[in-house]
Amino acid sequence: MQNKFILSPFYLDKYTSGLEAIAKPDWQVNKPALPEGDHQTRISAIHQPLADFVTETASAGDRPVSISGDCCSAIAVLAGLQRAGLSPVIVWFDAHGDFNTGETTPSNFLGGMPLAMMVRRGEQTMPEAVGLKPYSEIRIILTDGRDLDPGEREALNNSSIVHLAEATTLLEHPLLGSPLYIHFDTDIINPDDAPAMNYPAPGGPSAEELKHVFHHLAQKGQVLAASMSAWNPELDKDGKSREVCMGLFNTLLDKIPNHK
Repeated sequence: MQNKFILSPFYLDKYTSGLEAIAKPDWQVNKPALPEGDHQTRISAIHQPLADFVTETASAGDRPVSISGDCCSAIAVLAGLQRAGLSPVIVWFDAHGDFNTGETTPSNFLGGMPLAMMVRRGEQTMPEAVGLKPYSEIRIILTDGRDLDPGEREALNNSSIVHLAEATTLLEHPLLGSPLYIHFDTDIINPDDAPAMNYPAPGGPSAEELKHVFHHLAQKGQVLAASMSAWNPELDKDGKSREVCMGLFNTLLDKIPNHK
C-alpha cells in the first residue's frame, strides 16, 4: 500500500495558484473547469473528481491523501471512502468545529459547515452531489475545536460527536484501535508556529505536540485516508507555515513509503 496524493488548488471555489505550486510530479492535480452557478454548484464540480480519485485509490488498496484549501473537500473524501466500502472513524483536527448550520452560523460561511453536513445537519447540496450517505456521529472525534460559535457549541454539546479539547488526549482514546480517516485543518496549530491561516485562533497545540500525536497515529498503522486543509500561501511570505504544516503531514503519513 502506498500514499496516492491529490491536490485540489482551491479555497472553496477560488483557484489558488500558490497552493498548486506545492504539487510534486507524481501527484494528481484536481483542477476542473468550474461551471457557472452558485458557490455550492462550483465547489461540487471540484468534489466530484476528488471523490472518484478516493474511491479508485482506496479500492486498489492504497491510501488516498487529499490536500486542498478548505475543509469542505473532506465531504468528497468521505464519499469516496464510502463508495469503496469503508467506514472509518473520523479524527477531525481543527481549531474550529465546522459544525455550523444555517440556523447557527453568524456568517453563512460554508467552510464552517462541512462536519455538520457530513452527519446530515443543515444544508445538503454538496453531500448529495457526491452521493455521501449520512455519517454516524459516534464515529467522529473532533480534536481541539477551541473556537466555536455559540449556537455551534450548543449543537456540538447535544450531538454524539466525541469532542476532545486537548489533542494529546487522543493518545489514549479507545477508538484509535479502529481504521481511521484523519482530517487535518492546519489552523489547529498554535499561530506562533504556523501563522499563515485565514482564521487563526489563539492558543492551540504547538507543532511539537502535534508531531507527537501524529507520530503515534502513524505507528498505529490504521490510517486509511488523510486530508489536509492547507495554510494560506499568500500570507506565508517566509514559507514557515508551509514547512511546519507539510512536516506534520508527512509525520502522519510516515508508515507508508513514497510520501515525499
